[in-house]
Amino acid sequence: MRILDRYIIHSVIRIFFATIFIFCFLYILIDVASNLNEIIDRKVPFEILLQYYLSFLPIILVQTSPIACLIASILTFSHLNNNNEIIVLRTGGLSFWQITKPAIYFALIVSAGIFVLNERFVPTATASSEAIRNENIILKVDSEQRKKAKIKNLTFYGLKNRLYFIDTFDPNDWTLEGITIIGHDNDQRMREKVVALKGKWTGIAWKFYKCQLTTFDASGMNIVEETKYFEDKLMDIKETPQDFVRQRLDVSSMNIRQLDEYIKRFSHSGASKALHNLRVDMHQKIAFPFYNIVILLVGLPLSLTTGRRKALTFTSLGIGIGIGFIFYVVNAVGLALGKGGVLFPVLSAWLSPIIFLIIAAYLIRTKF
Repeated sequence: MRILDRYIIHSVIRIFFATIFIFCFLYILIDVASNLNEIIDRKVPFEILLQYYLSFLPIILVQTSPIACLIASILTFSHLNNNNEIIVLRTGGLSFWQITKPAIYFALIVSAGIFVLNERFVPTATASSEAIRNENIILKVDSEQRKKAKIKNLTFYGLKNRLYFIDTFDPNDWTLEGITIIGHDNDQRMREKVVALKGKWTGIAWKFYKCQLTTFDASGMNIVEETKYFEDKLMDIKETPQDFVRQRLDVSSMNIRQLDEYIKRFSHSGASKALHNLRVDMHQKIAFPFYNIVILLVGLPLSLTTGRRKALTFTSLGIGIGIGFIFYVVNAVGLALGKGGVLFPVLSAWLSPIIFLIIAAYLIRTKF
């Protein structure tokens, strides 16, 4: 490894971990301040708080590492730029890729680390931190309010081999909207399909409105035997509203493999909207580790630009935060368009990386 490469990589690593530490400290400080009343009222022991924030560390690392890597690289190269070292390197015949190679390699390693954390640790950390928070930190009144919030895209396996896809469940008045229920036999062959516009709990049973009930033969070929339509119908469903709340599917507690298997298992269920949203979530999990390198490729050309070097050094932090903010805004818009059915799931997850890769290619080509 060249002396220059060692110098750059040491600087990037040092600033990266310092930035991660600052982000973790600020997150914990803000979270403690925002929940201070609850912590005092519930007299949460220090050991519980320590366990809670330690379990949350993988989530913080995954969320902040792309910006931390970007800031570390920008500050490193801005420092070189400020000392006229970038001019010397470019005069010596080094290309953009030769100068930035250590930072790019480091970003690839960080991306791999993010992928491992997302797959092996973040799902467990999410479930663990949520359990600790609900049990020890959130006040009972706040917990009750959260339980009353509407649940969207509710998916779960129920009794009698039934798979439920519900667009919206309101626990305040026990109503369902956008209902699709797939019933299977013991051999997992589809035997019935229920589609209803709305459902309401009467106190002893579920009553569906504008309901279509389709039955299939036992061949497993999805051949329709009979289709009936009802303006309203009392359903033979044993699940109560409390069961619907308890069986909520949490995508954040599933890794890519688990989510992919779940989607494949029910890909022929007919609940197209719920499955479409799950595919968007899965592709977002796949694309997320690559966000780190994409953001970095946009920031590096700006940090290597000569001229007004001192001004660039002073604004490096703002450049990094600004690029990251714009990237995540574009990404949020892409995911929203995907879940709204405007974009395909793959495109919605990769929209912001594609746009920023084009911007990075333009900056590198025009400036170098």
